[in-house]
Amino acid sequence: MVQGKLDTLIGKPSGYIASLPPVVKRRIEGLKGIQQEHAKIENEFQLEILELEKKFAARYAPLYSRRSDIITGKAEPTDEEVAAGEAADSDEEEEDDEARVTELDESAQNADDIKGIPQFWLTALKNHAIIGDQITEKDEEALKHLIDIRLEYLESKQAGFKLLFVFEANEFFEDTVLEKTYYYQEEVGYGGDFVYDKAVGHDIKWKTDKDLTKKIEIKKQRNKNTKQVRVVKKVVPTDSFFNFFKPPQPPSVEALEEGDVEEEELEALDEKLEIDYQIGEDLKERIIPRAIDYFTGKALDYEEDEDEFDEDGEFSDDDDEDEDDEDDERRKVRAPSTSQQGAEECKQQ
Repeated sequence: MVQGKLDTLIGKPSGYIASLPPVVKRRIEGLKGIQQEHAKIENEFQLEILELEKKFAARYAPLYSRRSDIITGKAEPTDEEVAAGEAADSDEEEEDDEARVTELDESAQNADDIKGIPQFWLTALKNHAIIGDQITEKDEEALKHLIDIRLEYLESKQAGFKLLFVFEANEFFEDTVLEKTYYYQEEVGYGGDFVYDKAVGHDIKWKTDKDLTKKIEIKKQRNKNTKQVRVVKKVVPTDSFFNFFKPPQPPSVEALEEGDVEEEELEALDEKLEIDYQIGEDLKERIIPRAIDYFTGKALDYEEDEDEFDEDGEFSDDDDEDEDDEDDERRKVRAPSTSQQGAEECKQQ
């Protein structure tokens, strides 16, 4: 009887489960209960992985500290470190210099005047596809003072991580460290991965007239009666990498339930959240661990390879939309949607 129902409902939505006999429905509910137990184990699994990440973060820490010392000029690499780097290069084809670095000032052209590796993090960030597009010319002047990007895991019970952008003294803001914290939801998502809950930024202490996230629009207004003209200055938001520290905030549940938010607004917000979470994840998983590869441009070759070949190693000439879908599947942590959509009705394929 059940098979007969299936045969008549192939490709048709809904109605099937509701039409099943009570004894079959009971078995289905039992399977759902088993699935709930599976979800609990998945949650424990992800938490164990997070603890393992924290453990190995402690082992990476001395390497990142050593890297920072060389970048900032506090130390020079040892002969052994240089030899290891040269050996790694010899195992690969000679790479093109793809790094999008700004030319050094004339005063720094003399090797004796160069301290550490100038503009290391600015170059690394510009070589990331998404971040590079968000860095303006004005941002570059501030990011030249960026001397390190660090990762810290949260010690609280709530899972998540913190990104710390360390700056030397500069003419743009008073802060020496700009922070961005990402929190995960308590329960893992449907696919067994952590889901982002929210991001908390940093209130940058900009110096006078140095706020790169705002610009001043000057307009002239004429008085209808006196005919006198006055100049009006208006401060408006502008594109800037430093908007990264003012993450988009999803609307409240009440606003969603009452329908106070337009669908177009939700779609735009979803896109902004997705980009924000992706940047945070890429900084954590790619840029910080492999900063030298982003500085030299080597990482670009690997990212291009990921786009050109599918999961089976076959060359793929699918359109950009398909490539974006593959990128979504590779993500370890998912971004939640701001919209509250009901579950789709059961369909028999």
